[in-house]
Amino acid sequence: MDEHHLSQRLSRVAAYVQPGSRVADIGADHAYLASALVLEKKSDYVVAGEVVKGPYQNAVDEVQAQGLTGQVHVRLADGLAAIGPADRVDTLTIAGMGGSLITQILDSGQDKLAGVKRLILQPNVGEERLRQWLVNHRFQINAEEILAEDGHTYEIIVAEPTIIPIQYDERELVFGPLLIERQGTVFEQKWQEVYQREAVALTQMKAATTPPVDKIRQFEHRLALIKEVIG
Repeated sequence: MDEHHLSQRLSRVAAYVQPGSRVADIGADHAYLASALVLEKKSDYVVAGEVVKGPYQNAVDEVQAQGLTGQVHVRLADGLAAIGPADRVDTLTIAGMGGSLITQILDSGQDKLAGVKRLILQPNVGEERLRQWLVNHRFQINAEEILAEDGHTYEIIVAEPTIIPIQYDERELVFGPLLIERQGTVFEQKWQEVYQREAVALTQMKAATTPPVDKIRQFEHRLALIKEVIG
């Protein structure tokens, strides 16, 4: 994979960036996504933020090699500290990390979200917690996608700020308000695997010398929810 040949996962993230956007890609790694957005003429201004020195240097080297230093601005910073008012970022991409970490990044940098019109988030796990954060901070989910690549399942969540309070029920938070409507093969496979895995864990908990009653109830509720959705 490079900026000319993104993974399917990053290609789908890039697809949700609207032409002419000023983008910040947080956790940019080699800056492949950031560079691809410029090469595909989706953006002529991308901040590539990276908190770890090794990947940061890789990103700097990659951007220089592609001759994109005037358009892709690589910065060593923690989360949204990579961007400032002068960047006028309107689109934020955060991909390839856990939902809890994405939530933490958004929470810590709320002051940087004032001008942001679109969040494109790709959590590896913890989607429910991330959706709850979006609800709590008045971001409406207007696109969702689930895909399988290299033995892993990924979800992409696209959200935009709204002045109208948003409310999702438990099923929508867990499965995705838009994904649950469409479902499909990858969706069903993911939740069948989750069901099987958690059913085994539930059996083991019930067989314990001192069964964790509260946790058993949580798992039973979760399994019932999955069964209700995917049948």
